[in-house]
Amino acid sequence: MQVLVRAESWPIAGAFRIARGARTKAEVVVLELEVDDQIGRSECVPYGRYGESVPSVRRSIEAIFKGVTEPPTRDAIRATMQPGAARNAVDCALWDLEAKRAGQSVWELIGVSGEPPAVRTMRTVSIDSTEAMGEAAAKLAHATTLKIKVDGGPDLERIAAVHEAAPRSALVVDANESWTEKQLETWLPELSAMGVTALEQPLPAGRDEALSEVRGVLPFCADETFHDRRSFSAVEGRYDIVNIKLDKTGGLTEALAALREAQSRGLGTMIGCMVSTSLAVAPALLLASQAEYVDLDGPLLLDRDREGAAHEESTSLLRASGAIWGGP
Repeated sequence: MQVLVRAESWPIAGAFRIARGARTKAEVVVLELEVDDQIGRSECVPYGRYGESVPSVRRSIEAIFKGVTEPPTRDAIRATMQPGAARNAVDCALWDLEAKRAGQSVWELIGVSGEPPAVRTMRTVSIDSTEAMGEAAAKLAHATTLKIKVDGGPDLERIAAVHEAAPRSALVVDANESWTEKQLETWLPELSAMGVTALEQPLPAGRDEALSEVRGVLPFCADETFHDRRSFSAVEGRYDIVNIKLDKTGGLTEALAALREAQSRGLGTMIGCMVSTSLAVAPALLLASQAEYVDLDGPLLLDRDREGAAHEESTSLLRASGAIWGGP
């Protein structure tokens, strides 16, 4: 068995700005596992909000393979690694490797009868001036749904500008924990009239009790509050939707289980991603057709994507590609 772990940097088209800051590059970690001339690949995105960095994630991945001659099982890594980017990389590389060694696709291995259907992703309008956000929305007005990033600044004006520029698009507002309870109470009643269909993580995780008092105006989506199946207790009574991201769940294996449990609990689901290439998004496409919200436009935010990607930027359609991940 040969193990290669490397960091890669992918330029973002322009800049991507959320409440916690701006980025001009997607910093990712790629894992390649080679066994019997077959290579399983994966990509993860270390996220500082959860105490991760590129060096720390690389160390965690390398530690799992130190001194072993055969790949671990997915059950073994779930027992020994914490949910997060490093475990996501290992889990998804193991899925890809198993598919290649078996001569089957990953969707066949998990019991899906055919190749995942193309899905339409929402498109992101990142934080900027009100005028600039309206201009960005106008360029994306073809999208069925726009996700608007906000930060507790002049957010009603920003949302109104986006709605005016793209009146046919449904809107999802994502505050990334940046609103106060007072802002939530004041702004919430006005959002529906601006085309907003869901509000994502308005209050900080762990300090979002106030959501239970104002539910029913708009669906609330848990992002930073929701990581894996252990998070359902924190979601109960406060949120209507959970955002399932493989870099939070720690891989496809746990994401599949979290999706099933969310559905059994009557919760809506969003399949999300960090800013990344199609290699990171490919496993999430196996879940996307089962979710009410698809937020997988990470590769569409980049200057360029990996060779073999089959997405359509102009239509926001995402298609699985065996040349990227998951093919036999």
